[in-house]
Amino acid sequence: GPDAVAGRAIVVSRWFRRVVLQRRWLTFIVMGLAFLGFGVGTLNLIYVAQANLRLLFDYGWLALMDGGGRQLFELLLTGYLSMSAYLVFKACEYRLVHWLSDAPTHAAPVPAVSQEPIDEDRPAAG
Repeated sequence: GPDAVAGRAIVVSRWFRRVVLQRRWLTFIVMGLAFLGFGVGTLNLIYVAQANLRLLFDYGWLALMDGGGRQLFELLLTGYLSMSAYLVFKACEYRLVHWLSDAPTHAAPVPAVSQEPIDEDRPAAG
């Protein structure tokens, strides 16, 4: 039932975080593969959708019964797989961007910038 599906999703999510997102090199590789999967899936989706819609509009019920319905199901499946690849890409991107942009915890603190107004007529200290 729905509880079993939710349980599996939690297990997959934990596995993905533990195995992939904890290793920057693997995160980068998975991000690239997900990007390629999304690109190929959406490119194929556009071409097949155009052909499917043209077939269904030209031949109607006959085309639907002759494989147009199955092809329509495959289009939906391809769309959801492409969306899944995009989500994996975004999760990897998020992890890598935060790794690159966040300050390390062991670094020395950045000195505060003086809020004192600058007086250009006054000679510089030192």
